[in-house]
Amino acid sequence: MEIKFSKYQGLGNDFILIDNRHSSEPMVTPEQAMQMCDRHFGIGADGVIFALPGTDNTDYTMRIYNSDGSEPEMCGNGIRCLAQFIADLEQTEQINKSYRIHTLAGVITPQLQSNGLVTVDMGKPQLEAAKIPTTLCAPEDKVINQNLEVAGQSWLVTCVSMGNPHCITFVTDSDRISLEQIGSQFEHHPAFPQRTNTEFIQVVRSDYLKMRVWERGAGITLACGTGACASVVAGVLTGQSERKCTVELPGGCLQIEWSETDGRVYMTGPAKQVFVGNLWIN
Repeated sequence: MEIKFSKYQGLGNDFILIDNRHSSEPMVTPEQAMQMCDRHFGIGADGVIFALPGTDNTDYTMRIYNSDGSEPEMCGNGIRCLAQFIADLEQTEQINKSYRIHTLAGVITPQLQSNGLVTVDMGKPQLEAAKIPTTLCAPEDKVINQNLEVAGQSWLVTCVSMGNPHCITFVTDSDRISLEQIGSQFEHHPAFPQRTNTEFIQVVRSDYLKMRVWERGAGITLACGTGACASVVAGVLTGQSERKCTVELPGGCLQIEWSETDGRVYMTGPAKQVFVGNLWIN
């Protein structure tokens, strides 16, 4: 089967975008997506994103397969790339254009800005343990500065769901964290029944955070939009950051605001097309 695709990246978090508007189901399987994401034998990407028809009065539906074939609820950098991809498909005026996109984490609304960035209303964070989900405390309680044993070390963690699970820990120097050794141990810890994304945050200033991330289903990536959002929320909950922050990731910076007015989290960052092509897959 020949697949036409576009490659986009948001701060180095890269995705294969597929025009799937003709069908309500992804046109490739998780196994085929894994082949496409392979950086030696395929195109290379952190995931494959499908632009499907909208449902329940939305403009489009987003589905995504990670590079390991798993399907996350949502992806922050990915939905910015999807918004830019849709605008490119429609060939319409892109300035201040917004879309209502149905995801497994609910309806998300990205808006294309005049400066080439995309602002996304990421919705309200979920803080109760049962909604993350995690067994670190009682189901109705918030998980703030809880002890978690990983790799023979005790970590203080705060957990947040941005439609997908995040475990955030604040460290003195994020560059010294051995993600290759401990990232998978966090992801697969028994306290997280659906696995978890993990963010290691260094507070440079109360309005500037430095982040490294291990993404569930993708491993080490250059950026994670939902992780940046969750980290600012965790920073506010633990008294370490302001509600409006720059979050520096290995791939660049995101602007994150947890609004005190409406309780919603807003993310602003880039999304750029890298190349387009055709791929034959089995």
